[in-house]
Amino acid sequence: MIKEISIATAATTAAIVAALAFPHVAELYTLINVTIFISLCVLALSLGLVWGYGGIFCLGQAVFFGLGGYSYAIASLNFGDTTYGVAASLLVPMIFAAAVGYFIFWGRIGDVYVGVITLTITLIFSQLLNGSAGDAYVIGSVPLGGFNGIPMTPPLNIPGKAEEMLSPEAIFQVAILALAAAYLVCRVYLASKLGKTMVAIRENETRAELLGYDTRVVKLITFVIGAGLAGAAGMLFANSLTVTPNMFSLSITAQIVIWVLIGGRGTLLGPLVGCIFVQVITTQLGTSGFLNPEIILGGILIMFVMFVPSGLVPALRQVTERLIRRPLKWRK
Repeated sequence: MIKEISIATAATTAAIVAALAFPHVAELYTLINVTIFISLCVLALSLGLVWGYGGIFCLGQAVFFGLGGYSYAIASLNFGDTTYGVAASLLVPMIFAAAVGYFIFWGRIGDVYVGVITLTITLIFSQLLNGSAGDAYVIGSVPLGGFNGIPMTPPLNIPGKAEEMLSPEAIFQVAILALAAAYLVCRVYLASKLGKTMVAIRENETRAELLGYDTRVVKLITFVIGAGLAGAAGMLFANSLTVTPNMFSLSITAQIVIWVLIGGRGTLLGPLVGCIFVQVITTQLGTSGFLNPEIILGGILIMFVMFVPSGLVPALRQVTERLIRRPLKWRK
């Protein structure tokens, strides 16, 4: 518990310092890009929890990400206050995940088929929203807009004061504090009895069941928490870019998995490091125009799978431990 409190304190302190200092030294364009990266880090963290610790190979985090963005935009525009949008961006993905998860986990569907089902749901949402142009596709007073999406998404406002919208600097501060909060939620959950049971189920589900645990309930709770985190990421993303069906795309689905694999499964820091590492490289290659970023990204993934299968963070941890042990051996 002392270790968890220390980590929580360090994460919160780092987030507050970054939130206060960075807007004063960064340009507006950089600030918006970093806000996008932060939202994607929250998205990576959601799969890091669900797959890395829960052992649930979910290819549907993009669905919850997109539902979070669309729910935020639709609720905010219909009610005229983003406070309702923030609530919708969390509740809608979690409710949808609870419904899908009930049929998956109570149906005792295997891990591979969970990936297939969630990927299929992602494709269905992508196709539906890409074909939602026209006056018939309206929720309340908000048209879905087809492949153009919902371009008039309002930025966050002060709760209860719709006319007082936040500046990009303030939205960045909200985003980085949201990332810290998401990290703390995962930390607290993993430190709880339920979180430890979840890890035990990942290691050996049959043994956990024989010990009397209802693995279906634990998996469902983990699945729903991951959906809520992905929905929050979609809400933050909608404050920086337009809400479009691309949020449900296969490229986003693949990137989330790549972030977790490169950063390291079974860690919370790994997905964050993997996300930032891949996004920085992709952004730099995209602006240079020298090589196709997708080709380079594929090459990086192959290299990591072959030579660093555990991911960046576990590999760096092992190297650090070896360097620390060497002087101790020499002293002996």
